[in-house]
Amino acid sequence: MFLENPVNHNEQFGWIEVICGSMFSGKTEELIRRLKRAQFANQKIEIFKPAIDQRYDDQMVTSHDSNKIPSTSVPAAANILLLANDCEVVGIDEAQFFDPEIVEVCNDLANRGIRVIVAGLDMDYKGNPFGPMPALMATAEYVTKVHAVCTQTGNLAHYSHRKSDQKGLVVLGEREDYEPLSRGAFQKTLKKGKANEGSLKNKKNSS
Repeated sequence: MFLENPVNHNEQFGWIEVICGSMFSGKTEELIRRLKRAQFANQKIEIFKPAIDQRYDDQMVTSHDSNKIPSTSVPAAANILLLANDCEVVGIDEAQFFDPEIVEVCNDLANRGIRVIVAGLDMDYKGNPFGPMPALMATAEYVTKVHAVCTQTGNLAHYSHRKSDQKGLVVLGEREDYEPLSRGAFQKTLKKGKANEGSLKNKKNSS
């Protein structure tokens, strides 16, 4: 169960919350919701995102539904420690794009007594654990897994299928590049892709 308030108020340590799921599952939306609640409570917050993510605005964390909150873009996880002075709550979006040091950074912040809220993709477009997210989920006190709706079946989706032919692990994109799929739809799509690759190889070999 997710609890925003600790029971023992004498303990000086903070904690880590991870919000994870596929693309279009509402991760950033939930991150913004929690951060705005903290703002309403007059808590000092800071929000960070990786400098590589320039899809919407380099000064804002923006959800797919266009909800926004001011943020700071940083090139590396270590910069967060330098900029998060005197904060009560730190938000981090697109955590999968950060270097592995993000895990140590989040734990250092929590050990200072700061509430750390992290959002990110738990799996890449191949369905493999994404970057530092597994370690963040393992060390977090609270993990919330959110789901999109599968574009093919209407069932709950937790895979991010890349529709383009780009092969790089980090390819920033939107609905024209990715679609959320259920397990069954994702597996069928993978098999279809492998079958198409096999057909192309056979045609090349026979020509």
